[in-house]
Amino acid sequence: MSEPFYITTAISYPNGRPHIGHAYEAIAADVIARFQRLRGRDVRFQTGTDVHGLKMVQAARDKGVSPRELADEMSSLFKEMDDALDVSYDRFIQTSEPEHYRTSQAIWKAMVDAGDIYMGRYEGWYSVRDEAFYDEKELTEGEGGIKLSPQNTPVEWTVEEGWFFRLSKYQQPLLDLYEEQPDFIQPDTRRNEVMSFVKGGLTDLSVSRSSFDWGVPVPDSPGHVMYVWVDALTNYITGLGYPDMGGGMARYWPHTLHLIGKDIVRFHAVYWPAFLMSANIPLPRQVFGHGFLLNRGEKMSKSVGNVVDPIDMATAYGVDPLRYFLMREVSFGQDGSYSHEAIVTRCNAELANSFGNLAQRSLSMIFKNLDGELVAVEGNTEDEALLAAVKIACADQLPRAFESLAFSVGIEAWMRAVFACNQYVDTQAPWTLRKTDPERMKAVLMTLFLAVRDLAIAIQPIVPTSAAKLLDQLGIPADERDFAALEDAHWFTRLVASGFKVAQPIGVFPRLELGEEIASN
Repeated sequence: MSEPFYITTAISYPNGRPHIGHAYEAIAADVIARFQRLRGRDVRFQTGTDVHGLKMVQAARDKGVSPRELADEMSSLFKEMDDALDVSYDRFIQTSEPEHYRTSQAIWKAMVDAGDIYMGRYEGWYSVRDEAFYDEKELTEGEGGIKLSPQNTPVEWTVEEGWFFRLSKYQQPLLDLYEEQPDFIQPDTRRNEVMSFVKGGLTDLSVSRSSFDWGVPVPDSPGHVMYVWVDALTNYITGLGYPDMGGGMARYWPHTLHLIGKDIVRFHAVYWPAFLMSANIPLPRQVFGHGFLLNRGEKMSKSVGNVVDPIDMATAYGVDPLRYFLMREVSFGQDGSYSHEAIVTRCNAELANSFGNLAQRSLSMIFKNLDGELVAVEGNTEDEALLAAVKIACADQLPRAFESLAFSVGIEAWMRAVFACNQYVDTQAPWTLRKTDPERMKAVLMTLFLAVRDLAIAIQPIVPTSAAKLLDQLGIPADERDFAALEDAHWFTRLVASGFKVAQPIGVFPRLELGEEIASN
């Protein structure tokens, strides 16, 4: 039996409304979760919001509300986005939950027991926007002499008494981890960046704040709350019930993939494993830092005016076409760009004109020429060659690519199979065979039915609702739609014996039009 699988997104910081970048990560994580479920694994999928820290305090003050009120209001928008985009999470966590306070205080106490927490004085550069500390050597100078972080956010000199974590103690253990488990950080570009950072020397980390009170209280230290990244990272084990090492922890940890943006790899690949080592908790299997999603090649910015609401995009183009485009267009792990024209062009060419048209005309010909009846017939070598090519793409090439998070590569293999099917239709010309060789026409149509079924099963993680509608029209039972079903040699015989008939098909991939309103954003 395959081991369980736990996937998490970075919990979003809800000081503003969700944008398409948030949607990109949520969709990618959902594709992974759905794919692993279809592979037969026991999957746990967690996402949510990280609501503490100075940035939330300032945003709430600007709006004239309390931090908790802002946290609840904005978190609901992120949950609404996930639900609208068909994101199949098992747990949506908000770090203001009492259960999360309990878990965060438990890991803090474990780090205290390890001798890794001590009182000190922090003097250095801090970015409120990143909620991150930076060394002088990492900074650059902006306009007017303002010092900027590596993320081009302003930093300010901060002096504060507080608790420190002995991060320096874990410099060599972390380097050993990266050497012994090269897949711990992926892709390799992120791993190289992190190794370079750690080799440059780690200083102890300030892990509490006393200048505001919106956060998890430090145990036995009145007036101090935890540095936001301590409790934010801890959410991953809150959702599994830590400090109880049974239940969810025993079942899913450490069979874990943390899917995050490349700008927060340091926190997940340096701080988080160090905290876990200190608390004597096993380390997750992998941290994957994906790239940014750019609007026509530009990073999204409210000041530039190119931030797009993902729900607006899903409403304009449909949830499944949006999901397909984002996973197809971008080489996962690298930066990628989108435009509304590109979405329409890609989805019309591949979903509507290629796969959608293939399914529609195949089922239509079965409905019209065979009264919807399915028949077992002998195929020739051309039929067998097509089905073999489709099987390789759906049961081998796409799954192997998806296992390594190479979504665009897997979809490319799937599209080659779709193109092969369309070429087969044109070559075999079943509309001509209807008059010249009706038996051969039956064989061709049944071959297409078999191929469309395999293609629909394989693409489910990307376009779950559309694929389900198509599989319903094909008469495929709900419990025969996983990847194991692609190896079932008897499914078609059972379907024929059941007396199922193809009804008048309904297209599941309509052509898209470029919406004027959303295109102008």
